[in-house]
Amino acid sequence: MEPIDETVRARMRTQRRADTKPEMELRRELHRRGLRYRVGHPVPGVPRRTIDIAFTRVRLAVFVDGCYWHRCPIHSVPAKNNGEWWASKLQRNHERDQETNQLLGDAGWAVLRIWEHEGAVAAADTVTRVLNELRT
Repeated sequence: MEPIDETVRARMRTQRRADTKPEMELRRELHRRGLRYRVGHPVPGVPRRTIDIAFTRVRLAVFVDGCYWHRCPIHSVPAKNNGEWWASKLQRNHERDQETNQLLGDAGWAVLRIWEHEGAVAAADTVTRVLNELRT
């Protein structure tokens, strides 16, 4: 099913998929703390899927998920226009996220998903805590 409105299609083509404001703020905070990571690291064995922030030595994959695109339980709201199409699109996004989590888990990676609304300092605190747990 395709979006009916051509302006929606054009807007989606220009929508940022990487280097979003919440992702950049988290990366800056992690870097400020002296943590080094890889950006856009490939998901093992899956073409065209990447990890937002990857700590390859300890195999920690961090994703910064947008509240709308990934169906945040707090902030996600149904689309007002073309609701059926959007519901299907967001469901596919959710299923892809779950599949990615499973694939990474099967490959020995820990997966951490951060919501865009969490804030860089709180998110970096979570990442740091998980990194410390994985290193011990």
